[in-house]
Amino acid sequence: MSPHDVPTAAQLVAAVRDFLTADVLPAVEGRVRFHTRVAINVLGMVEREIELGPGQARDHRVRLAELGVADDAELAAAIRDGRFDDSALVDVLRQSVRAKLEVANPGYVE
Repeated sequence: MSPHDVPTAAQLVAAVRDFLTADVLPAVEGRVRFHTRVAINVLGMVEREIELGPGQARDHRVRLAELGVADDAELAAAIRDGRFDDSALVDVLRQSVRAKLEVANPGYVE
């Protein structure tokens, strides 16, 4: 149970994104229009991170544990030391990149 009432953070972000898309974007041009589009994209990323982030973080911890490392820094050190079977490592890295793309730009995900 959340200690916060509605609207949720995700709902607030969505409301601002919708306002920029429906009201601001059609009314501006040039540099302001470009920056409005950037802001809309950023808010979309924040929405996706709020929604997907906890599950992705949990899945990432599981993947790291399966490789026998505690965090990304230890993973990087282990890669430098050549401690992994290539196929296991590639699969973990592919899943990690996919999770990042699902937040940053889902259109890039296969």
